[in-house]
Amino acid sequence: MNAGPSRHEQMSRENVNAILKYIRNNPVRTLDLTGGAPELNPSFKYLIGEARKLGVEVIDRCNLTILLEPGFDGLGSFLAEHNVVITASLPCYSEQNVEVQRGKGVYLDSISALKKLNSLGYGKDSDKRLNLVFNPDGIKLPPEQSGLEREYKSELYAQHGIVFNNLYTITIIPLKGSITQVFRRLELRIREA
Repeated sequence: MNAGPSRHEQMSRENVNAILKYIRNNPVRTLDLTGGAPELNPSFKYLIGEARKLGVEVIDRCNLTILLEPGFDGLGSFLAEHNVVITASLPCYSEQNVEVQRGKGVYLDSISALKKLNSLGYGKDSDKRLNLVFNPDGIKLPPEQSGLEREYKSELYAQHGIVFNNLYTITIIPLKGSITQVFRRLELRIREA
């Protein structure tokens, strides 16, 4: 909530070690890393390396454009070497829709990052899973997932030669917005169905 460039909170190395201790002592099978960009945490690679040594599947909720940032040149290779599952948000397969939601240049940067991941085996090799996430803009529910996944796969491959494993649709409820408005729209959608 209220995430943004002016926020500087970060998980400490002490907390990262507490997570690893918990994993060692409990039957944890999956570690799902998220944030704004979890890759910015100085302990990101350490946590992944240690979790993978423990046999835990690691998911990086990657924002894609981080792979193109200065200082993160080897990040894609690191993720591939550790067979990290990448689950990345791409609000649409069309440039115009992505730019409206995320800003100018984000679509082309995301496409470049996806091509880089494909070149590392993501979306192609069975041990390098690449999943995309669709989340609608505004207060509305996403369309049916399997049909939208077929559209994404068809369009991204036809336009850019990009392949990926799965598309997940999610709904993000703005916590500072009107929850009542969200529930009214949800109730109407349920009645229509």
